[in-house]
Amino acid sequence: MGAAPQISPNERVAEFRKIFARAEAEVGQVIVGHREVVRKVLTALFAGGHILIEGVPGLGKTLMVKAAAETLGLSFKRIQFTPDLMPSDIVGTQVLTEVDGHREFSFKAGPIFAHIVLGDEINRATPKTQSAVLEAMEERQVTVFGETYRLDPPFFVLATQNPIELEGTYPLPEAQMDRFVFKVVMGAPKPEELREILKRTTGATAHQVQPIFAPAAAPHKIEELKALVREVMVSEPIEGYIIAIIGACTPSGPAAIPEVSQYLRFGPSPRGAQALILCAKVNALLAGRVSVSYEDVDDAIVPALRHRLLRNFQAEAENVTADAILEQAVKRLKRPR
Repeated sequence: MGAAPQISPNERVAEFRKIFARAEAEVGQVIVGHREVVRKVLTALFAGGHILIEGVPGLGKTLMVKAAAETLGLSFKRIQFTPDLMPSDIVGTQVLTEVDGHREFSFKAGPIFAHIVLGDEINRATPKTQSAVLEAMEERQVTVFGETYRLDPPFFVLATQNPIELEGTYPLPEAQMDRFVFKVVMGAPKPEELREILKRTTGATAHQVQPIFAPAAAPHKIEELKALVREVMVSEPIEGYIIAIIGACTPSGPAAIPEVSQYLRFGPSPRGAQALILCAKVNALLAGRVSVSYEDVDDAIVPALRHRLLRNFQAEAENVTADAILEQAVKRLKRPR
């Protein structure tokens, strides 16, 4: 038996770009507009993180995630978060069964056991139930009655929250917000996009996505592409730029900009820097490069850090957003040469 042919780095990068572009196109067959949101969802997936999408109901968030799962050949589950949802409804529980005349407990897996999990309106569940997702998101495992169960890779959580209906909601704790690599805001469609949505959804023809991978091969292939992302190089000046961004957004730090000291209670954790690097690496591959540029980092700053900035009362009273603070931080920083 001869050795398997070696694939060159350029061929691997080209394959990544081809798969990513095809996934974007297939999801675009059923989702009108929101191209940037679709790209950020796929970026978070290949970066190995999770994503939080904020938007009003009816914008197609569920359809988009389901289309992405079908395109990539991955399993998909949807969890509707409500105030009466219990942790066992998510992770599963032990049930008493009878086998050969003997009664014994067996584990019945919950909907968290899927490759892609949509947590719809996650801020409607109680903090106790929200915390049940924490271990799964960070450790890729769940613990039920002292027994630990691993989640099959790739494991990707896309959570949504409604920005309008605040009554009856429980804001996500900072620890859980920090688990999301991106927070993306999904806006209303433009008039021409709405016209196309109506044509596609009220006509006789329904658009169907075509899977890129066979279900059996999909998990392994996605893990290969995620491993390629981590091989992308980051130079010392780029690392210094990312560290400077985090420092500028840390209120208690010596490098904090005036707006940060004035309007923030807490800044991003080291996970924020990790998210910036991983997502910048995906951006580099999409540009056909094996090293990260400043533009790759800049594209990821707002979605990767906006949910990690905890504003104080003055910022809320003056309606100073996290996005505005981040824009000021980038303007004040001078890139290393």
